Amino acid sequence: MSATAEYTRRLLAAAMLLALAACSTTEVASLEEPTVAPMTGQTNDPAPGFENVAAGSEEDFILNVGRRIYFKQDSAALDSVAMATLDNQAVWLNNHPTWLLKLQGFADDSGSASKMETLSQKRADAAMAYLASKGVDAKRMWAKGYGNDREVRDCTERSCKVQNRRVVTNLRTQPDAA
Repeated sequence: MSATAEYTRRLLAAAMLLALAACSTTEVASLEEPTVAPMTGQTNDPAPGFENVAAGSEEDFILNVGRRIYFKQDSAALDSVAMATLDNQAVWLNNHPTWLLKLQGFADDSGSASKMETLSQKRADAAMAYLASKGVDAKRMWAKGYGNDREVRDCTERSCKVQNRRVVTNLRTQPDAA
């Protein structure tokens, strides 16, 4: 390619880039996305889209308290991280006594289906007992173990399987149908 042709090609590419840079999409963007609340840089700033979460709502519980705890393999023992999450749940639940709770226990696939169902029930029962020990009325709670029927991820890596060894606290307005 001649020097003149190369120069012309580069000049044309630069002109196209300048033309594209002159285009403005701010009008379209402002129509498509809601305005975001100003961030203060604090760790408790709301996540974009969640600025108007009502205190005491299910969203408040999920976002600000946490509803999952995790377990070591073949164990229903609560570790310090699980107890800290359950402590936060207990405070929130004691401040919002109209909510009922379903504690759902789960397991990975490291044993027989019956063993994993029993273990997942023990995990849910352990979480329920801990919440009761922190003042949450036991009449507001029930526990159900699902074994490994509802895996978050189907995987073989150890770091992945831990996601399946969990208890999820679900808020309810009424008990589940029998």
